[in-house]
Amino acid sequence: MAAMTGVEKKIFRFGVYEVDVGSGELRKAGRRLRMQEQPFQALLLLLARPGEVVTREEFRQKLWPADTFVDFDHSLNTAINKIREALDDSAANPRFVETLARRGYRFLAPLEASGDGVAKIERPIAAGAAKVSREGESSSFRLTHPEELPKVGSAYVRAWFVLIQIMYLSFYVLALGRMAAVQDQLDRIFGGHPAATVVLIVSAGVGIPVRLYWLSAAGFDVKGLSQKFLKLFPGLLVLDELWALSPFLLAPKIGIGLALGITAALIYVPFAERSLVLMRARSAAVAE
Repeated sequence: MAAMTGVEKKIFRFGVYEVDVGSGELRKAGRRLRMQEQPFQALLLLLARPGEVVTREEFRQKLWPADTFVDFDHSLNTAINKIREALDDSAANPRFVETLARRGYRFLAPLEASGDGVAKIERPIAAGAAKVSREGESSSFRLTHPEELPKVGSAYVRAWFVLIQIMYLSFYVLALGRMAAVQDQLDRIFGGHPAATVVLIVSAGVGIPVRLYWLSAAGFDVKGLSQKFLKLFPGLLVLDELWALSPFLLAPKIGIGLALGITAALIYVPFAERSLVLMRARSAAVAE
């Protein structure tokens, strides 16, 4: 395929995708994806200017010369839909290609380019997005990347984040408030070893101020909350996974099976927290 950007040996990378301009190939995790000529050229135009609006008129001039007789609007819409289909993207919640009504389209995700003497270039849509991406990689064990998540309204994300903090805060307070019964159960499980009780008291003592901080920070929409959370995520993960075992304290009343099921769900919650934080940060970065 001929490249419209004039760079024959350039490779673009974003998320798990890679676009080889020279060979005209789109690959996902190393596997080649089929894409027709017109959608591929439209994708190259977007990749050449990440974070910028490529107008519908620019698409027409580059892909459909004046002497070409075609239903331009239908053809462009079809090409963009083919791009989204190949990238598992959505117009309603775009991760890669955003529609700007009656204006054009914009490529959203942080982008790396190599080739033509360029070793590596990071070109995120905004400084905030780049910072979130780096923080996400360094402090989250290379889990979900910000560009892989949809844009979600800030109020919706904050509401879920606050509910999670209230849930954990309730765990701590109830456990300390019913310490005698909890200690009896710990003694039965651990044979009366005092270390289990010490761990519970210390972790609850640490967890209460931490949850109160996240509650107030989310409630007042503190700037930089996402970066702070990602830096503290490894420590929070240890605390949360420890308290994911708390349903076993209720095993005599609810049964081992239900306790195990609730624990399995709680193991996932800290990762859900992280995803919520990344969605909030990504939406904020796109809006800047």
